[in-house]
Amino acid sequence: MLSWSITFLIIGLVAGLLGVSGVAGAATQIAYVLFVVFLISALVSFIMGRRPPA
Repeated sequence: MLSWSITFLIIGLVAGLLGVSGVAGAATQIAYVLFVVFLISALVSFIMGRRPPA
């Protein structure tokens, strides 16, 4: 998921440099959402993995 986030961020930056503001805005929003989802899932897996066996 992190790789998709980086991919969309790069697409957004390139589109911003080329002047395609609509695509750049959409790509950076997608990158932001994917990055937040990645962080949340990483935190959950870290917390769940640290529990002692019941």
